[in-house]
Parts: sequence; structure tokens; C-alpha cells
Amino acid sequence: MADDSSTNQHADQSPANGQAMADAISVIPPSIAPPRKVALISGITGQDGSYLTELLLNKGYEVHGLIRRSSNFNTARLDHLYVDPHNSNKARMRLHYADLSDASSLRRWVDTLLPDEVYNLAAQSHVAVSFEIPDYTADVVATGALRLLDAVRAATPSKPGGIRYYQAGSSEMFGSTPPPQSETSPFHPRSPYAAAKCAAHWYTVNYREAYGLFACNGILFNHESPRRGENFVTRKITRAVGRIRVGLQTRLFLGNLSAARDWGFAGDYVEAMWMILQQDKPSDYVVATDESHTVEEFLEEAFGCVGLHWKDHVEVDPRYFRPAEVDSLRGDSTRARTVLGWKPKVGFKELVKMMVDNDVDLAKKEKVLVDAGYRDAQQQP
Repeated sequence: MADDSSTNQHADQSPANGQAMADAISVIPPSIAPPRKVALISGITGQDGSYLTELLLNKGYEVHGLIRRSSNFNTARLDHLYVDPHNSNKARMRLHYADLSDASSLRRWVDTLLPDEVYNLAAQSHVAVSFEIPDYTADVVATGALRLLDAVRAATPSKPGGIRYYQAGSSEMFGSTPPPQSETSPFHPRSPYAAAKCAAHWYTVNYREAYGLFACNGILFNHESPRRGENFVTRKITRAVGRIRVGLQTRLFLGNLSAARDWGFAGDYVEAMWMILQQDKPSDYVVATDESHTVEEFLEEAFGCVGLHWKDHVEVDPRYFRPAEVDSLRGDSTRARTVLGWKPKVGFKELVKMMVDNDVDLAKKEKVLVDAGYRDAQQQP
């Protein structure tokens, strides 16, 4: 997915020159065709970014994504959506180099694109890693959101109708606050990541109140999918289930099995993000399934999908315990369901099965490589 996106401009929506008259008749003349909405997504290469891009493209948006430069391509979750930008009539997703730690790059793309909607999904989003790199986490998650907000504030007067901004919050912000947690529950973060998300949340509220921006927070509880990163506990479990099922792995090492989380499907949650920015007034919403399950319950369900017993394969390793644990998160999404009309479509059991089925198929492909000698069979314990 090579890209020279730093010079990409809006796709031309006009009919191609020389198109047959019969085809042209069915095309709405550009002069009267409604303009496409333009969305700008930071974190487009992540789980949520890919699902949100799918949703917006299906709704007719032109989507621009900000990506960090890497020596390796990090766009695998978007490959099925990619169209070469030279095919300007079909390429409605464009990628541009930028970084939340670089205010000038954010300002440049917001000024250039003048999007209708900005979705800030980018973050160093791994809670355990945030204890290892707290300074970087704070800079990207908290100050990065402030940089993007300020770019939106500066560009808004140039955009007829203004720019609408969505900030991705996290249930981790509630930390040790007893469940259920709603929009009125106090924040008590228990990690550098959670504390940084709290700062980003209040920056968003402040810019809404101080400058009148249409700036909203979506406080999303844990949401998973087959596209979840493999170092997150749910995907770590389902990847191990697949490998154990085909004989590539025998053991799985985890931390706190009694931690309870409100797990939903990421594809459902990005729809809530979009709904939040379609309201008449900006506000903040908790998005959740309103039920919680422990890691042990997730293990039982996941291993059960392939007829295995999790206790035969799982060991607790103290290195995976966090310096400050979050025991229980369970959302109260009454406001989102009432005001937005949103509700989750995928339940817990269906979500786990979806992830396990995907990762069993992936493990079977891995085994082909191992059996052919292209991969070391001893990579996993």
C-alpha cells in the first residue's frame, strides 16, 4: 500500500472525459450534486480507525487519515479499502503523514482539508505499556489531543458550518470508581494512559465551552474484534486458542484473571462515534454494553469454542500484573441509547466466537508455514 499521500488532494468527483453519453445521463451534474462530507481520522490504521473508515465510506464520505511514518507498512487493517489515488474517481480514502506530537503537521492537514468532521482516535492505547513509557503516553494521548483541538479551533472560521470534533475517551478513566459508570461518574484513573485520557477529555470540554466548538467526548468501554492488536488481553487469548487448537502452542501466560470488563464489538462502537457528531448540540456519551465479564469468563468462552479447557493451558505470570489494577468496569449507556438511539448489536458470546473463528483460521495458515519450514515452530511455549 505504497503512498505518496503527502501531496494528495481531494478526489475529483466529476465524470471522466470521453465517457459515453448513455452513462453520463445517469450522473448528477457536479454543479447540483451535493458535496461529499469530508472526515479526517487520526489513528486510522488502528482497529477503530479501520471500522470507522468502512462506515464513513459506506455513507458516501471522503475520508482522510493521518498516519505516522514507519519503516514497515502499518496499514494492514486498511488494505481491503485502498484504491490507488491515481484512480481519482474511486479513491475516496487518502492517507497523509502526520503525528500527534507534531503540531505543524496537524495544523497543515486541518487547514488544507477543512474537514466537516475530525475523529481523534490516535493514542498510545496500551495500559500496561503506559507504565513503561509514561512521558510519551502523556505527550501523544493528552497533549496530542490538545494540538489537534487547537488546529480545529484555528481552522473552524474558514469552514462554513464549522468543524465537528470527536475525542475518543476510555472507560479506563473511571479506574477505581465503582460500577456502573456513567457520564456523571467521577474519574479516578489508575494508569498514565488513563490519566492522559482524562486530560484529553477535559481539554475537549474546555474548547467546547471556551470557543464554542462542536467538540464531543465518546467514553467508550472495552471494544474488541478480530482486528484488535495481539498484545491486548482478548486478542492474546483468541490467538493462543487458535495456535493451541492446531498444535503450535501449548501454554498461555496471563495476569489478573479476576479483572472484569464491559466488552463490546468495535464495529458497533464506531457507529456511536458517528452518531455523536450528527446531533444538534455537542455533548459527551458513555458507550457500553452495560454488562461485564471477567478475564476468566472470557477464557472459558474462548477455549470452549474449540472444545478445550482453559485451565489445562493457562498460567498466571506476575509480570503481567499492573502497578495499579482496575478491578471492575461496567458502563451505563442509558444516555447514548436514549439520545442517540444507539445500542450494541453483537453480544459477548458472539463477539468471542467471531474472534476465535478468525484466529483459528489464522493459526491454520501459520501451521502451513511452520510445516513447510518457513517459520520456527518454537516461537511460542
